[in-house]
Amino acid sequence: MKRYIFYLIAWCCMSTLSAQTLSQAKKLFDNGEYEKAKTAFTKLIKGSPNSAEINYYYGASLYETGEANKAVSYLEKSAKKNYIGAFRYLGKVYADLYRFDEAVENYETHIDWLNEKNRDTEEAEAELSELQKKVRMFKSVEKVAVIDSFLINKAQFLEAYKISSTSGKLQWNDAKNGTIYENEMGNKRIISEMKDSLMQLYTQERLLDGWGEKNAIESLNEDCNVNFPFLMGDGTTLYYASDGEGTLGGYDIFVTRYDSEDNTYLRPSNIGMPFNSAANDYMYAIDEFNNLGWFVTDREQPADMVCVYVFIPNESKQTYNYESTDPNVIKEAATLRSIQATWTDEDQVRAGRQRLANLKYAKEEDAKKTDFHFIVDDSATYTSWSDFRSKEAQNAYRQLLQKEKDLNQLQTSLEKKREEYASENGVGKKKLEPSILDLEKRIPQLIEETEKLTYEVRRLEIEKLRK
Repeated sequence: MKRYIFYLIAWCCMSTLSAQTLSQAKKLFDNGEYEKAKTAFTKLIKGSPNSAEINYYYGASLYETGEANKAVSYLEKSAKKNYIGAFRYLGKVYADLYRFDEAVENYETHIDWLNEKNRDTEEAEAELSELQKKVRMFKSVEKVAVIDSFLINKAQFLEAYKISSTSGKLQWNDAKNGTIYENEMGNKRIISEMKDSLMQLYTQERLLDGWGEKNAIESLNEDCNVNFPFLMGDGTTLYYASDGEGTLGGYDIFVTRYDSEDNTYLRPSNIGMPFNSAANDYMYAIDEFNNLGWFVTDREQPADMVCVYVFIPNESKQTYNYESTDPNVIKEAATLRSIQATWTDEDQVRAGRQRLANLKYAKEEDAKKTDFHFIVDDSATYTSWSDFRSKEAQNAYRQLLQKEKDLNQLQTSLEKKREEYASENGVGKKKLEPSILDLEKRIPQLIEETEKLTYEVRRLEIEKLRK
């Protein structure tokens, strides 16, 4: 009898503890602490693998922490038991996986359930409306031949852009948070710059004694980040990226045109898939002379890496026929998981790749003719040691080059270790973790040091020039 009472008390204590743990895990999720919630529900799902509630919260936590593929089975299990919210999250997951018909179906089921329970449907209907925009984009994916791609550090992606001088010039601005586009004539700029914690766009005209005042592009600037401008050779068509209304997620690429009569830009349009995705997509640029296009994305990339795609621009937009094309073909085209799948015209691709190779070679040859490229200010770019007027600035620049070399080596080392980590088992991962964590700590420090030293080189040289 005593033993029975002991087991009963123990069972009650365990049940209470489990309930408290579930309650705490749900609270973490409701407070938006998704990583912590995921950790808690990882433990709970092992003890209750068939619980509709725990499957829902675990699947939702996985989704919120960027693991949509892994979330599917848990949310599907919860939805089969008609758990509250499971259909909504399944809609989100399916949308991220480009399973749009299933995404819409689950949202509609969720809204029907809300109506049956006399619950407010406004938020769900707004989300369904946004989803239907994605569906429309998916049904009009552009046919485009992507001829190459480059995996590169996010802070250096502009180095991959080998556009001709006739297309203008791209450079970093605002501590590499934004960019500057300068036209071929060198008399006009479009700048992305931080204002009140948001990136916004400005124009700037060259005067006789330097650059004039920056003027905000009011018709494009919003209560969101507006960034990465590129102006076409016609001086009218502007591409840029925004993370505001009308995006698939994160930054999306938009196009607009300048209306000279009203002195403003027209309502912008999202350029759609495959250029845009649920991740960040930006810095769309067209080299009309070489008939090559460029854009960058962080879809399915580590936090500090991006992929730069090079494509052949279409003279007019050509889209896949949604009704007659295999859905998997459209999905592959929309996501660009295989650029070879876009090579439908072998002659076109071969010619494009040759033009790209010629561009790379020309840029490399230009680089060999100079010691380096260092921008001092708007009117001075140094390419040899003799350009320096300040001995202190010259010595500081030598230190800067060494730090940049060290930084590149560390970043390469980190990338290799991450690749090793991905292929190792548990013991191997454990051995690699300290060195990876150390590199992840040292690299930001070195980046900060290089930025400070760059500023110091410019300060010393400009002071000498003004004397």
